Amino acid sequence: MQIAANYIRLREEIPDHVTIVVAAKTRSVEDIVEVIDAGATDIGENYVQEAELMRNRLAEKAKAIRWHMIGHLQTNKISRAIEVFDVVQTVDSMKKAAALDRRVERAQKEALSVFIEINIGSEFTKAGIGPDEHEPFEPYMERLVNEMSELSHIRIEGLMTVGPRGGDPESSRPYFKRTRKLFERLAALDPPNVRMLYLSMGMTNSYQIAIEEGANIVRIGTAVFGPRLCN
Repeated sequence: MQIAANYIRLREEIPDHVTIVVAAKTRSVEDIVEVIDAGATDIGENYVQEAELMRNRLAEKAKAIRWHMIGHLQTNKISRAIEVFDVVQTVDSMKKAAALDRRVERAQKEALSVFIEINIGSEFTKAGIGPDEHEPFEPYMERLVNEMSELSHIRIEGLMTVGPRGGDPESSRPYFKRTRKLFERLAALDPPNVRMLYLSMGMTNSYQIAIEEGANIVRIGTAVFGPRLCN
């Protein structure tokens, strides 16, 4: 029952207004059942096929959970993804937003909640829109959000960033701070079909710093389950 104890400790430590998305990559069904029974309400998966399999194995328990796509979404997996996920946190281009919009319309589903993924550190190994790719960054993002606001089958509801992995958690602070400022600027635009409600930042190594800098969603796996045995 260590998983349950870890989750309960985190939930007591983390402010109530912050949603914990439990990062489930490579975890077993038994692990996920334990954390759900401990009170988890939101589960994040990196891959569409793993989320499909997990939902099928969880059966009725899966229906009480809000499912988040937190890994890179391939265009050829979009049709399957919209059947599995309630939130896609990793939209990183207008092309991908438009593809999601078309598939949701075709499937005659309710509008899908999406976040725009920001590669705030411009790291080559990470997905997301990087500041160094589109300077000045803020005007570029304003144009992108305004373009996305014209899509009627997705709802832009927030930003997501990873920040530097490992090392001193404090090193993440400047990146989270910049993402929060961008979030606030985009929220002030208030275009139709866009509600900047969620700022998803921080993982096991950095969630405390992320919360201090304004995150209201954190994505935590290792602190709940312990180290992964494989990638």
